[in-house]
Amino acid sequence: MTAVDPNFASDAAREAKREKLFTRINKADRWFQVLGLSWLTPVLKAAAGDNPKAQVSEIWRLLGVPLLAIAGFLLLWATLAPTVQTSLGAIPGPAQVWTETVNLHKDAVQKGEARAAFEDKVAQLNERRVAAGKEPVERAYTGAPSYYSQIWTSIKTVFFGFLIGSAVAIPLGIAAGLSPMANAALNPIIQIFKPVSPLAWLPIVTMVVSAVYVTNDGMFTKSFLNSAITVTLCSLWPTLINTSLGVSSIDKDLVNVSKVLKMNTWTKITKLVLPSALPLIFTGLRLSLGVGWMVLIAAEMLAQNPGLGKFVWDEFQNGSSSSLAKIMVAVLTIGIIGFLLDRLMYAIQSLFTFTNHR
Repeated sequence: MTAVDPNFASDAAREAKREKLFTRINKADRWFQVLGLSWLTPVLKAAAGDNPKAQVSEIWRLLGVPLLAIAGFLLLWATLAPTVQTSLGAIPGPAQVWTETVNLHKDAVQKGEARAAFEDKVAQLNERRVAAGKEPVERAYTGAPSYYSQIWTSIKTVFFGFLIGSAVAIPLGIAAGLSPMANAALNPIIQIFKPVSPLAWLPIVTMVVSAVYVTNDGMFTKSFLNSAITVTLCSLWPTLINTSLGVSSIDKDLVNVSKVLKMNTWTKITKLVLPSALPLIFTGLRLSLGVGWMVLIAAEMLAQNPGLGKFVWDEFQNGSSSSLAKIMVAVLTIGIIGFLLDRLMYAIQSLFTFTNHR
């Protein structure tokens, strides 16, 4: 009977452990890509001893080059900004923008504390009124909104408008993809209304909402509905077009199989159409959310509705020495949130599809 070499068994165990580790890293790589952290994969592989030289090259491409580009942009910004003079002074550089970012954070904290103190006083007042046998009172906080609350208002508005738009666009896109007659009916409407600017929709939406939504104590404020419906009207088209394209591009053999199996319309849509068309549907949803975010900022600026757009306009009108820097903070915030919204949609897409598009 041949004895097993202990060194060979130890090497085999180590190799199996390494393979298991690399398998976990490859599985995690999918989520690193979703989060925009794909550079973590070569870092982990290099730490695990997988061809360190090649992994360093990947780290440089995925992390080093972008960081170098950002550093170059910041250097160019800091150099050129002081040379551009405006009515509000020189364009702020990165240092001034960072200072205003810190100031906006401190201001938001102070406003949050002031709101909490107000609500606490109202609660104490109502406790005394109830103890005295009186009805409690409702008093709304009338202080200026913080920067963070304006960000949250914009995010809620864009998602509300986006969800309404998706609820309209996906069924219409499925209908257009399945039926040539429906496609012929919808195509001219899409071609006419798709290019319309939010600045043209907003006055119409404002008048219609004012005429129809006459209550003062409804679930939504009129300003919220004006912005959200404008987002809906401008953002539903990419989803509608991509859904129609995805449905109409289904393999004809699958369609023939559904006929052979005598599937009803609902089963055909849920079991065949949607799974096949999901990658293009999600592409449309990602485009729609990006369009909706851009439209929302313009709508908030024009209509002076609460949110980041109004913050930018107010600072422009304010004309203080720090206004330009605050506007730059808002611009960077809008860009970062837009990126995060796209990553969120890609994460949801990754849960339902096997697409590798990024």
